[in-house]
Amino acid sequence: MMYYGYGGHIMWVLFLILIAVIVYLILQNMRPGKKNGQSPLDILKSRYAKGEITKEEFERMKKDIDA
Repeated sequence: MMYYGYGGHIMWVLFLILIAVIVYLILQNMRPGKKNGQSPLDILKSRYAKGEITKEEFERMKKDIDA
């Protein structure tokens, strides 16, 4: 019987941890409603503050987001 030591097992564990981290990061990136750390409401508030949309448009869009 050959003895391979723990080196192979440790490499597999590290490989699996790396895969888990990659999957986690991909899933975090794919979360809906977040872009550059901003929620849709944050983006809407920013557009209103910049004057890109009127108060009426802001209120209408805010209701759409909340629905």
